[in-house]
Amino acid sequence: MVESQMDRSKPAEEYSWYERDLAQVQEPARTLLAEYSKIPEEKIIDHVKEVVRDRAFAVFPYPCIGSFRFLDITICNNPAYPEILSRLKSSNATYLDLGCAMGQDIRYLVHQGAPAESLYGSDLQPEFISLGYDLFGDRSTLPCEFIPSDIFDDACPLMQRLAGQVDIINAASFFHLFDWDREVALAKQIIKLLRPQAGSMVVGRHVGDYVAGERSDNELGATFYRHDLESWRRMWAQVMAETGTEWEVDVRAEEWAEVKKNKHNRESSFKMQFVVRRI
Repeated sequence: MVESQMDRSKPAEEYSWYERDLAQVQEPARTLLAEYSKIPEEKIIDHVKEVVRDRAFAVFPYPCIGSFRFLDITICNNPAYPEILSRLKSSNATYLDLGCAMGQDIRYLVHQGAPAESLYGSDLQPEFISLGYDLFGDRSTLPCEFIPSDIFDDACPLMQRLAGQVDIINAASFFHLFDWDREVALAKQIIKLLRPQAGSMVVGRHVGDYVAGERSDNELGATFYRHDLESWRRMWAQVMAETGTEWEVDVRAEEWAEVKKNKHNRESSFKMQFVVRRI
């Protein structure tokens, strides 16, 4: 995740995206907490709210934390998921969750049989990584490596540790935090992390908008670009031209009713699923 200019001094309840109550934990997160983390069913909601969400919101008041969307498991809905899981299980592929927050997708992959030693996570906020251990109760048992870093810094621990060594990067709810130029810079950093060979891929999902363009939001304290399908392809065409690399861009639009409820999005907003594969 990334810092912004949000007012961090406000009480939680004053943020428009802060939801005080949680009626239920949606699948597959509920099953993951019950089966992987061994949390009794009747304690799951209180655990999510009190042990993790409110502490995480105090670290940084991201909308996805205030609205409990940090519980979304995104990797299993990506069009490339069957291939990703197969490659992790059978070919020693390495996987990085970029902007991993509390590492929910990583735990899901481990629960599905992916080798934990091949999975990495990185986030700007080390506190979120620590809270992930509290959320899933696996601080002493999960051997995945988490690397707090600023992806835009070539000297950061993530770049020093994994540059050119990653086969698959999941960048969920990440690109949409930035304006066009920063998204291009992010794509270039991702290319540096991936192995320079055919089949390396970056996958993810984020908020798209059928009316593409740059947005500014005072409450979010940020300027960001919302893509439609064509602008996403156009951005990657720019990245290819500037890096001398070739990528196949598979991008799809899906309805996302929950996001449209957020006042920072529009009726024209949608869920963008993407697979960008080196060729």
